[in-house]
Amino acid sequence: MTPPSRQLLLLLALVLIVVALVVWRSPSVTVGGGGAATPAAAGTQGSRQVDPVADVKLESLEHRGEGEGTPSRDLFRFESKRAASAPTGPRPPVDPVPVIAPPVPTGPPPPPPIPLRYIGYLDQPGEVPRVAVLSDGRGNVFNGKEGDIIEGRYRVLRIGTDSADLIYVDGRGRQTIRLSGQ
Repeated sequence: MTPPSRQLLLLLALVLIVVALVVWRSPSVTVGGGGAATPAAAGTQGSRQVDPVADVKLESLEHRGEGEGTPSRDLFRFESKRAASAPTGPRPPVDPVPVIAPPVPTGPPPPPPIPLRYIGYLDQPGEVPRVAVLSDGRGNVFNGKEGDIIEGRYRVLRIGTDSADLIYVDGRGRQTIRLSGQ
């Protein structure tokens, strides 16, 4: 035998084995009078019995609520079954928790923060008051004592060694500016 014919013979044998297994595992079917396939024995499929389909009784699926409380077991927790509590009388309706909106600010908005930086102070011995040195970050430097008005908008209230207190001239927006050293 030549190798191609041997391969063809092996392939044919394999196909016959697969067909035999499929026929042996499938249910027995005979050809009836009209050429249609019918089961060989009614109600049987091979050696297994086929149960007829039972009617679904939808009314048995409805919850009746006769003496049955809510389930006392949580399916999503691993713990022992809790003892069922005695049913109490009808519960009073629970009022929903009122949602409280945050208060709406009234009045004018606060003034913007003071854009000055406290970069140091001048202190002379004697009774000369301390002078604050302030910068606006654009290269302008302002000097002022307590009570002086800086840039026409801000009043110096207090000058300390590590901070200065400023306020807008109209009296609103008090701000403490820390010593930045720049």
